[in-house]
Parts: sequence; C-alpha cells; structure tokens
Amino acid sequence: MKNSYFPIILGLLVFSIPRIAFAQEANQHSAARIVTVARIAAGALTLRNCYQLALKQSEIIAIDAEKIKEAQARFAQSLGLILPQVSFVRTDSRQEAESSADSRHALDQEFVFTQTLFSGFKEFAAMSASRLQGQQLSWEKQRAEQLLYTDVADAFYLLLEIREDLGVLRSIHQSLEERVKDLQQRENIGKSRHSEVVNVQVQVYNIEADIETGKSQEVIARQLLEFLIGKPVKDIVDTDIDFQLKTEKEYLAKAEKRSDVRAARYAWQAQRKLVTVAQSGYFPKVSGEVDYFLHRSTAPQNNDWTALLTIDVPIFEGTTVYGEVRQAQSVAKQNEWLWLRAKRQAVQDIQTAYANVQADLGRNQALAKALAAAEENYSLQLQDYKYNLVNNLTVLDAIQSLETARRSYIHTTYESKRFYRQLLTAAGEE
Repeated sequence: MKNSYFPIILGLLVFSIPRIAFAQEANQHSAARIVTVARIAAGALTLRNCYQLALKQSEIIAIDAEKIKEAQARFAQSLGLILPQVSFVRTDSRQEAESSADSRHALDQEFVFTQTLFSGFKEFAAMSASRLQGQQLSWEKQRAEQLLYTDVADAFYLLLEIREDLGVLRSIHQSLEERVKDLQQRENIGKSRHSEVVNVQVQVYNIEADIETGKSQEVIARQLLEFLIGKPVKDIVDTDIDFQLKTEKEYLAKAEKRSDVRAARYAWQAQRKLVTVAQSGYFPKVSGEVDYFLHRSTAPQNNDWTALLTIDVPIFEGTTVYGEVRQAQSVAKQNEWLWLRAKRQAVQDIQTAYANVQADLGRNQALAKALAAAEENYSLQLQDYKYNLVNNLTVLDAIQSLETARRSYIHTTYESKRFYRQLLTAAGEE
C-alpha cells in the first residue's frame, strides 16, 4: 500500500519541476526589472534618453532644420513673383529760374500696380521646385536623425560592453589571486612548487594589464557618448533585454520608403521642375502696370490713371537659354540615377545588416552553451584539485577557458544589439 503512492508522488514532482523553474526564472526577471527601474530613478541613462539628448545636441540636425526653412523662404520668393506688386511713388521736382515767377514746382503722387501675366510658367515651376526641395530636405533630416540613432546606439552598447568586460576581468583577477594564495599555502607545506606560484602571478599581471587597457577604452567610449549627447555620462542601463527579428523579406519591403531614397526621389522631381524654369526662356513674357494718381502735375493732368501692357518676345539670345536647358536636363538625369542607386543601396544595406544580425545571434547562442560548459568545467576542475586529482595547470586552463568564453559571449551579445540597431536604420524604421 505504501508503494502505491510512489508513482503519484513522482508524477506530481515531475509536473511541478517546470513550474518551479519557470517561477525562478520569472523571479529573476522581476528582480532585474526592479534593479533597472531603481537605477533609472537614480539617474541612469537609457538608450532612449541618450538619443533624445543627442537630437537636441547635434549640430547636423540643427543645420538640416535651417535648410528646410531656407527652402520655405525660396517658396515664398517664388510666390511673390506671381502675386501683384504694389508701390507708392512720390515725385517732387523743382526747377529754379532767374525770376521767381518763372520757377516751376511739380508734384506727382501715385500708386503703381505691377502684375506679371505670363512668363512661360516660370514662377509656378519654381514654386513646385521649392516645395519639392522642402520635402527632400525634410526626408534628409529624418535620415540624419536615423543615422544619429545608430551612432548613439553604437557608443551606448560599446560602453556597456567594455564595462561588463572589465567586470569579468576583475572577477578573473580575483580568482587568480585566490589561486596564488592557495598555492603559496601549499608551497609552505611542500605540496606545490614555487614555479607554479610564479606561473599564476604572470597570469595575474597579464590580467592587470588587460584591466588597464579596458579602463582606457572605457574612457574613450564614455567620452564619445558624452560628445553625442552633450552631458556627462555616469551610469547607463540597457532596458531592451531582447528583440524580435523579422524575416529579411519584411525589412526589404521597406527599402523604397527609406528616408534617403525618398529624399533622392524628391530631388529628382525638383530638378525636373527646374528644367521647366530654364525652358521658360523660350517663351514671351507679358506684364501689366497700372498707375493710379492721387496728384498729378504732368500732362494730361485730367487723367487719374494710366495702364501699360508689355510683351517681351525673345527672338535671338545666342545659345544661352539652350545651354541652361541642357544643363538642367543633365542635372535632372543625374538625380534620377542617384535615386535609382539609393534604392539599390538601401537593399544592399538591409541584406548586409540582416546577415550580420543572423550570424551574430547564431554565434551568441553557441557561445552561451560554451560559457555554461566552461563554468561547469571550472567548477569540476576546482573540485578535483582539492582532492589532488588534477594539477594547477589544469585549473589555470579552466580559468582561461572560462575567461575567453565569458568575454566572447559578452562581445557577441552587445554586438548583436548594435547590428540589430543598424538593421533598423538600414530599413529606415523609426
């Protein structure tokens, strides 16, 4: 009867083990989130914080914003040529003579209305070109912001990687120092040779040199991030624990909508409008002018207004207009080729970035297994060493294997995150 309960108890235990493991993992994630929130509350910067600061700090983004205003100003200038122009003219003339009776004083006051009636659609084409150039500059500004995001992400994750790598080096340094103390104790009782102590001390000094190199790299990476965001950097925290990689086809579908591709297309369309501006030199120009007099001294004094219609028909101006048209057409064709190249470049960028992310994720998964095996190997070798089953060199090899596996895993972890951000930028995602 007692044994009849054993299968039931065993079944309950087997069923509960995954739940216990899942609960432990959930608790670890929950604890990590609590620590992350606490660090952010204490002033730690996230990638989003750094990017927002970089947008405010970047001179390139500010220059692009001013270029957009410049294009808007050109649109206003072109619009001003279409609208009628009104001016007030006052002419006060005096002519002295030998006698005051013969002196003359003439006063004319008038409003002058000027309107261009036809100029070969030059102004309308110029307005369209200015509007398209404004669109081009807006997309170029957005692309500059996306590229800035890549720069910030690279500096952000590089700094995190170096700091975590320094932590590994310091941990290995502590383990080696413990090895030195243990070997010195064993040397005192005759269980170890002095050469073994010196061998480990060499490893300690090499790690100390690596730590100093890491400190220098940490300063450079931190200064780079500070340059981008415009403020001192102390603590930074990664809130993007994981990311979801879509299929390559989904990213490639966004190639033609990337900001620089759209900007190149608007640049081509704007230049086509400038061809129309150049071609307007072949057409006659018609303008009208109306003068409305408030006071008139010249003849005929009984007329309050005059009107003037001017028609300017170009007959021969050499090859000036022809050259301007051919030049505008050539520039438009160049911009078309630049647009087509930008589309192909976007596809290539996405394919390269996607291949980098995929390869790095595969390496990261393999290195995670290698790290787990190295940790288990070090634990087993250390245990065997206590029972004199292995020598000191075997333990040192285990430490070096663990160091290499852990540093490689850290490198691929942050490198995959940098490659993923580069993929987002290559696809033109926000």
